[in-house]
Amino acid sequence: MQGDFPAAHPALVSPDEWGAAHAQLLVKEKAQARARDALAAERRRLPWMAVEKNYSFEGPTGKVSLLDLFEGRRQLIVYRAFFEPGVFGWPDNACRGCSFGADQVAHLAHLNARDTTLAYASRAPQADIAGLKARKGWDMPWYTITDGFDADFGVDEWHGHNAFIHDGDRIFRTGFINSRGDEAMGTTWSYLDITALGRQEVWEDSPEGYPQTPTYKWWNWHDNYEAEAEPDKKWVEVSSAGEAAFRKHDNA
Repeated sequence: MQGDFPAAHPALVSPDEWGAAHAQLLVKEKAQARARDALAAERRRLPWMAVEKNYSFEGPTGKVSLLDLFEGRRQLIVYRAFFEPGVFGWPDNACRGCSFGADQVAHLAHLNARDTTLAYASRAPQADIAGLKARKGWDMPWYTITDGFDADFGVDEWHGHNAFIHDGDRIFRTGFINSRGDEAMGTTWSYLDITALGRQEVWEDSPEGYPQTPTYKWWNWHDNYEAEAEPDKKWVEVSSAGEAAFRKHDNA
């Protein structure tokens, strides 16, 4: 660390005193986690807005529609990243804030395993986007906005995540996160928590009929989802023991 050690630091205590202080804080941290779960449950009950326009994007292989961005999955999250002429850093870099967020994106195989696709969208040409991704080591799908998609979904002036779901050719907007809400994005959990279907685990408070599978059982190595159609029996045993231990600890 650089700089002076802070003079106004908290009290220095014994291990027992530290443990007692942490236990007090843990009560509030658990309450915050439960409040976050309740907020996600409320998001899953947010009304859906039908997307009436036909939006067009440019992808690595040419023109694509909003439905194409789903890549065959049920849900889609589109992050509007600022990479275009006039943005600080152009043409070598995207917006520093958007780039900060891109650096935090978790391995997409886990999100895809929950039938959800993450895509980035900017107004930069595909050649520039491809170069940026190669330089930064990013591999999320990234499309070029060619029409009023950004203005229609509240991301023409600032960044934001829009969540969608589709039923055949019908697409619905189901969620929107922007401003400081974007700070928390990047993990598989933060993405799933803004979607209509959520994490799709049985412990969640979701509307009747929503897809839900046993907690933890669908977890896998990122390069093993396609090879393993059903949860490994050993992993089911291990994860069940872990879940029981966690729940005992949470209720203590």
